[in-house]
Amino acid sequence: MAIWKRDFTLDSLNQLSANTLVAHLGIHYCAFGEDFLQASMPVASHTHQPMGLLHGGASVVLAETLGSVAGNMCVSRDFCCVGLDINANHVRAKRDGLVIGTTRPVHLGATTQIWQTEIHDEAQRLICTSRLTLAVLRQKKRH
Repeated sequence: MAIWKRDFTLDSLNQLSANTLVAHLGIHYCAFGEDFLQASMPVASHTHQPMGLLHGGASVVLAETLGSVAGNMCVSRDFCCVGLDINANHVRAKRDGLVIGTTRPVHLGATTQIWQTEIHDEAQRLICTSRLTLAVLRQKKRH
């Protein structure tokens, strides 16, 4: 059974990211299923740290982006999800190519959600694992 409560397409998610940090880093939504959302990110100079490796912060941006967007797609439009806490373990270095993040829910509650994101390289080697906690808030009515 699908976890999604809002209709979306990969195109609509990618359009949502226009003119944001997500677009600047080249994050591109590439797949989703009944219980996961996936996006890719290039590893190049704009995602490097000074030593020429994938910046851990770029991996965290990918993980928080995936978890936050997925979380918001799991609540009705009367609610929104915002980040409370994120952690990341950087397992392997990467200098170039592409990484692919896949997020899945650990907990979908009425007031909080927890999302686990695994980031792999093209050879399916684990680069980073991250856990994001979101607060579920009621949207304020606009006048």
